[in-house]
Amino acid sequence: MTDSKYPKGLLFLVFTEFWERFGYYLMIGIFFLYMTTDSVEGGMGWENATSSDIYGTFIALAYLTPFMGGLLADLKLGYRFSITLGGILMGIGYCMLAIPEKWAFFTALGIMVVGNGFFKPNIATLLGNLYNDPRYRANKDTGYNIFYMGINLGAFICNFIAAIMRNKIGWHGAFITAGIGMFVGVITFWMGMKHYKHVDVRKEPTPEDKPFLMQFVKVLLTGVVFAVIGWFLPNALGGSEDKLFTIMGSRSTDAFFMFCFPVIYFYATIFKKANAEEKKPLGTMFTIFIIVILFWAIFKQNGTALTTYAESYTDRKSPEAITGLTKSLGFSDNVKYEKKEFSLTDSQFRKQKDEQGKVIKVQDYPPYFKNLEPEKLPLEGQSLNLVNTEIFQSINPFFVVILTPLLIAFFAFRRKRNKEPTTATKIAYGLLISGLSTLVMIIAVYYTHNGEQKASALWLMASYGVITVGELLLSPMGLSMVSKLAPVRLTALMMGGWQLATSMGNKLSGVLSKNWDKFDNKANYFWLNFALLMLAFIIMMFLLKRLNKVFKEGYSH
Repeated sequence: MTDSKYPKGLLFLVFTEFWERFGYYLMIGIFFLYMTTDSVEGGMGWENATSSDIYGTFIALAYLTPFMGGLLADLKLGYRFSITLGGILMGIGYCMLAIPEKWAFFTALGIMVVGNGFFKPNIATLLGNLYNDPRYRANKDTGYNIFYMGINLGAFICNFIAAIMRNKIGWHGAFITAGIGMFVGVITFWMGMKHYKHVDVRKEPTPEDKPFLMQFVKVLLTGVVFAVIGWFLPNALGGSEDKLFTIMGSRSTDAFFMFCFPVIYFYATIFKKANAEEKKPLGTMFTIFIIVILFWAIFKQNGTALTTYAESYTDRKSPEAITGLTKSLGFSDNVKYEKKEFSLTDSQFRKQKDEQGKVIKVQDYPPYFKNLEPEKLPLEGQSLNLVNTEIFQSINPFFVVILTPLLIAFFAFRRKRNKEPTTATKIAYGLLISGLSTLVMIIAVYYTHNGEQKASALWLMASYGVITVGELLLSPMGLSMVSKLAPVRLTALMMGGWQLATSMGNKLSGVLSKNWDKFDNKANYFWLNFALLMLAFIIMMFLLKRLNKVFKEGYSH
């Protein structure tokens, strides 16, 4: 990566993100499991719906704050300082999760949200600035692909480490490991400082900026007021705690989107006040921002709905040939089969009904055994060696690493023949292919009779493989698009805008996955996901000609 095609700083930024993603995805890979695991086993013991709501809110806020971190870096703090500050805060937050107390849990989430806000938009902006050099500009898309592939190596490895630490030490060991990974990332970033010092160019605030900054402060304050209204409005309207009036299903969701309204208005005023030259590229970016919200709403269910599918619906029994290896390495653990008392607990499986079809009792096993075929059940008191659920979170980054070089080679081949699709076209194809991944899950549900039988792990692997192709056509292309089209004075802020769209999609993923238990037929859940992605794809295709025109009019820089 040291030849004329690639800036020297790329390697250090890739490995900084490698370690940052190692820490983040190690934490997020076990986050939902930690919340839903019984407190006797060291978890928080919360219901799936509550955990989905918290999960969606956290990943939403983690991608909401970058628009603030981006602006502060643009005008005051600089990119390198912001990245360092953000990394340190995230490392502290991961370590705090090791404290098994609610106050520590929610404090850690707040620290991580702020840290991500400083880190996320500014490292992507710094990379884009390296590629603004005329020597590297033609390879900007490829640079972001390499960046994306490198950081996914961290996301792939971390879940195996999480499994080892969780099995050998416990939840706290896994969370502390995530923190250590983040601190290593900060050190890596410092090591390469000389290679990107020259592109840490921020706009010195001028008297003309004062009204803009004051507007920014007003937006934040207004957003906080709106969020408070969204949180407390259900109480003002009356009703019991379990039957509050909410617009989108929970107080946290209402508060989040109420906060977003002033932020969206803030971006709208930027567009309104832009000069004629800036309006076309800004309009193109904002259009794509809105469309990809639906992509993130589906994609980010990997940590909730698909984790539930891996935990309870997928055959996780370690193959006999490698059971000894997985057990010795710490990637799997024994689960004992013990029958418990009959109860009326809510369950999709092992229901016993009377002549009228009313459920009279549910045989209560450890969760994994509830839909395991009878012939595969061990004798009572015996155990099965099961692969840790978080290992399935490594499937997506594995495919990113494997498929990225193939996509780079394919588009390089097309580029030589002047037939490479535009960035907007790649994003459109990404939406279509992502929709196909939900069809894989629909087939899996039908094949396993709505989860009455365990699904082969190959179904999840296939679904992750397909959606990864969609992700590679969309996510790095979105970063490249912002770097190409955003006015130089607003580059980091527009990176924050991309993160804002991601944030809203992340929150919607929690809203959708919160309803998992409400779908008796799980195929209908995935049909809903398919419909949302197809809607996004159709809208994108309808606007594609106009969007492509902007990319061809020479706005890239």
